[in-house]
Amino acid sequence: MNNNRLYFLDWIRICAFFVLIFYHTGMYYVTWDWHVKSPDASHAIEPLMILSSPWRLGLLFMISGVATAFMLKKIRVGALLRQRSWRLLVPLVFGMFVIVPPQAYFEIVEKIAYQGSYGEFMRLYVARYHGFCRGNDCLIMPTWNHLWFVAYLWAYTMIGGLIVWLLGARFSAVSDALGRLLRGWRIVVLPVAVLALARFTLADRFEATHALVDDWYNHAQYFFLFSLGALLAMQTEFWARVEALRFTSLGLWLASWALIVCYWSIPEALASTPEIQQWKPVFRTIYCICQWAPILTVCGFGRRHLNFDSAKRRYLTEAVFPVYILHQTLIVCMAHWMKPIKLAPGIEGVFLIVLTFAISFGGFEVVRRIAVLRPLFGLGRITSQTSAYAAQVPAAAATPAR
Repeated sequence: MNNNRLYFLDWIRICAFFVLIFYHTGMYYVTWDWHVKSPDASHAIEPLMILSSPWRLGLLFMISGVATAFMLKKIRVGALLRQRSWRLLVPLVFGMFVIVPPQAYFEIVEKIAYQGSYGEFMRLYVARYHGFCRGNDCLIMPTWNHLWFVAYLWAYTMIGGLIVWLLGARFSAVSDALGRLLRGWRIVVLPVAVLALARFTLADRFEATHALVDDWYNHAQYFFLFSLGALLAMQTEFWARVEALRFTSLGLWLASWALIVCYWSIPEALASTPEIQQWKPVFRTIYCICQWAPILTVCGFGRRHLNFDSAKRRYLTEAVFPVYILHQTLIVCMAHWMKPIKLAPGIEGVFLIVLTFAISFGGFEVVRRIAVLRPLFGLGRITSQTSAYAAQVPAAAATPAR
């Protein structure tokens, strides 16, 4: 076992959160339901969306599990749970009542032609009004929208901390046993088997709701990956095997992605026929391969090429959570406001991405300098070390990564 920090996972976490900006911008242009929709929405970029959608959040939960395990090496379980509650629940509540509401407002403006002002909407929002409906589809308020990840991460951290406390010294023994188990073909097959078991038994009964209390299929896959990350955090041989397997897992990822795109592209009338339905179990298993193989791929190539520290990593590690909190509201608002301009979708999409990055990082630069705002965006207190680092960042960030 080794306590050295896995810097490559920090870089992967940063990249995965930034991919969310591209993904949520893409949600404006595809046919899938979202808060606001482009008049030019089509199937065109959906295969690219599927390239990351099966695994991206699972990867983030797994990395969060790794981070939790490393934190438990430094502080006691009770202190960890208190710290994570403060760093996650404060931004969640703030986000639900300040950051997220514009998303819900523009959603009802576009979907049900709501005519009220934003102030009138907020009075209904705070009062938990549930009358904004399209048929049986009603907007539940208050809502956390994209911040559901924060709520789930808090819940998993609490449960994980309790399990670690109950296991005590046995946690390391379980970790070592799992590290020995995941060798050779088992490093691919066993996690896929667990994900497939969850998909076969729960996916049809529990659609994704992101509502925490009734989202059992998502819990089955995400808490499994969170736990896997926590248990494997210190298993340096496991990460070395993942690196060695990176080209094999890349091939599995791309092949499974291509098959999923082909399956999901079958016209609905044909997809319901017995000839196609008999293949559904096979493609469900392939989908689970497309959940795990990309995680192995990203971690493998990351360990090979990104396992280093730098001022950029430290800066982006602090920036990524505030940027995540802000990004979707910015996309929704700007997409709505840009509609009358009638830009070509390609140009409009580029503008949305560039402006979201620019404004999100601008917001972070403001937040990190104001003590009262920092906890609202998940940042720790300003210390003398933080202040000294902030003064060095512009120069340090200009130096090339080693």
